[in-house]
Amino acid sequence: MKIQCVWEHNGNDSILYSNNFVGAYTRGETKDIALQKMAKEIESYLEWKGEAVPDSLEAVIVQEKSSTLVISDADSDVLFTEEKKPLSKLEYEELKALALKSAQDFQNLYEAIPDKNRSCLLARKTFYGQVPRTAFEMYEHTKNVNDYYFGEIGVVTDHEGTIVECRRRGFVLLEIQPDFLKNTVYLGSYGEEWSLRKVLRRFIWHDRIHAKAMYRMAVKTFGDSIPNVFCFV
Repeated sequence: MKIQCVWEHNGNDSILYSNNFVGAYTRGETKDIALQKMAKEIESYLEWKGEAVPDSLEAVIVQEKSSTLVISDADSDVLFTEEKKPLSKLEYEELKALALKSAQDFQNLYEAIPDKNRSCLLARKTFYGQVPRTAFEMYEHTKNVNDYYFGEIGVVTDHEGTIVECRRRGFVLLEIQPDFLKNTVYLGSYGEEWSLRKVLRRFIWHDRIHAKAMYRMAVKTFGDSIPNVFCFV
């Protein structure tokens, strides 16, 4: 099976996103390093979804975006060509269910951390400020993009309550809007293009980034008793 990859890069620094496994990604100091990681990422992703892994997986680049952003810190603004297409009702419901599963699994992982304010990680800064170190900081950071992502496509919501609650409220408000399945492309903050498809992908991708970080931190800090709810490899 072909893994259709969108390559976003700044010089050699690379992020690869899967076009046909929404939310799956790899990063690397070079394109080749990111490509080499992709088959393992898709195996992990499919295990998380509860689906069978194909006998063979081959990563192929179908779109490229040269960026001025700090790609090494997962700063990203790419809009896939595929993310400009309208959604069917069935496709939307499947992607929404996956975004809500992602939120619930992130919640489950967070709740499994025995001390939400303890971490062995050293302080570090990125383009958005201090990198979250503790489970609480990672959870709050991940949850708090809810109103930002929805707001980029004209849905006014919030990030109150749990990550599952605020994301579910956002979808309810989205679905009130007429013709939301047309997948209109919006020019959002900082001149970045957004669509509903991109929001759905970004939720899953952003959860996955910070769930991986939270799981790695938790294992280093508390040992390997933390449940592997995102099926990391």
